[in-house]
Amino acid sequence: MKKLTLTITLVAATLGGFAVAPAHAQVGVSISIGAPPPPRYEPVPPPRAGYVWAPGFWDWDGHRHAWREGHWERARPGYAYRAPAWHQGPHGWELNRGGWEHGGPDHHDNRDRGHDHDHDHDRYHG
Repeated sequence: MKKLTLTITLVAATLGGFAVAPAHAQVGVSISIGAPPPPRYEPVPPPRAGYVWAPGFWDWDGHRHAWREGHWERARPGYAYRAPAWHQGPHGWELNRGGWEHGGPDHHDNRDRGHDHDHDHDRYHG
């Protein structure tokens, strides 16, 4: 009986040690790229009722900067369009993808323009 109790105690202690041992895993990815090229000149078309002009911008396609041409976005009442913009931050270059923001106290009506401010960010370390 002593042998059985000792065996159970050893097995329990061994399994207990495995059960409380935390698993640690850490993965880090860093993409190093340079600053985006200067913006390209695009003529802004005349205002179009019910639409906002979304200006072109340099995107990152995973390998290089790629120009995305400007286009019309259907206006969204109560929202302001924020154009994508690159900023150099503490962790490298960051692409703010812009998009629609619900208008608040500092709401600007950008139906006929569409200029840069912040919204969603993609970070690229460079």
